[in-house]
Amino acid sequence: MKITSANLYMINLPLQSAFKTSFGQMRTKDFILVALHDEDGRTGYGECSAFSVPFYTEEFRNSAYLLLKDILIPLLLRQEITTPAQLTNLFCAIKRNNMAKAAIDTAMWDLYAQKSHRSLAEAIGGNKKEVLAGISIGIQPSPTVLVQKVQQAVKAGYQRVKVKIKPGADYQYLKAVRNVFPQLMLMADANSAYQLKDADHLKQFDKLGLLMIEQPLESGDLLNHAQLQQQLATPICLDESINSLKDAQAMYQLGSGQIINIKVSKVGGLSIAKEIQAFAQRHHIDCWCGGMLGSGVARAVDIAAATLPGYTLPNDISASQRYFAHDIIKPEINLSNGKVKVPTIPGLGFKLDWDTISRYTIKENKL
Repeated sequence: MKITSANLYMINLPLQSAFKTSFGQMRTKDFILVALHDEDGRTGYGECSAFSVPFYTEEFRNSAYLLLKDILIPLLLRQEITTPAQLTNLFCAIKRNNMAKAAIDTAMWDLYAQKSHRSLAEAIGGNKKEVLAGISIGIQPSPTVLVQKVQQAVKAGYQRVKVKIKPGADYQYLKAVRNVFPQLMLMADANSAYQLKDADHLKQFDKLGLLMIEQPLESGDLLNHAQLQQQLATPICLDESINSLKDAQAMYQLGSGQIINIKVSKVGGLSIAKEIQAFAQRHHIDCWCGGMLGSGVARAVDIAAATLPGYTLPNDISASQRYFAHDIIKPEINLSNGKVKVPTIPGLGFKLDWDTISRYTIKENKL
């Protein structure tokens, strides 16, 4: 494969409602759509999920846009690429910036799948025809409102519910949900809102039979996560802490957690996500695919990733209408009996909705 040109689209896609976490709230999903055009006239698409400010990782959208435009895509143009895995070496001199790299990696996998006349899931080695869907619910104003949101999610068919928490909006909120839904696969996501000194408070969560507590401590703090896991019966899942295969290996060796949330965008794309999944599977570590409030392009990639055999738990792959009045793909992603069907069309499996893309694009570059 040889990339001859590319387009970048900076997009602000409105959310149905504000999404609140421990570090703030969002009313739009701000992202970059990358389109790579090859010498045979095909186009592959990828999404850079970097937020507008660098509160989640060191990346933010404006910096990622410049990196893509001025460095990464110029490095890629006219290169002969046999497999997307080659991009790891091509970009090795550029430190981190995984979300910008992931946009190119996933677009190349889309092209690779199209060229081989396979679905993206088939091209990466997936073996599922449908994937289990979970839902993420932001921090709510009260336990009562949270229970109402969970009731709506369960009625919609979601098999696992993730609740965002922070100090002051955690145990009592989760307890209220558990009282109404004693059998629900329920988990909490702290987004690094706690410290090791909060261990006694977090021990209360063991009473609730949670599937996991996700990323309770700082992202780089594998040692304290290991100490915390020793004190908790509830499995710790690491998200922000896992940005590479080496991070997953360190987690395993230190005992920092029992579950990994593999976010394709955050680890640098499908090529690295496959490596982490394979390592986790060899060491009997449960995995699931997390999202970044991504548009349909990112969710199409997540669906493919979740078909890999090492993904053992329900994924953060919700229906398009859960977050967006208008997604950027056709058909939009839908839920059926708590599952999402895996597309069989070559590549991503979806067409792009250019009317919606044009409406919400705030900046565009052709390279």
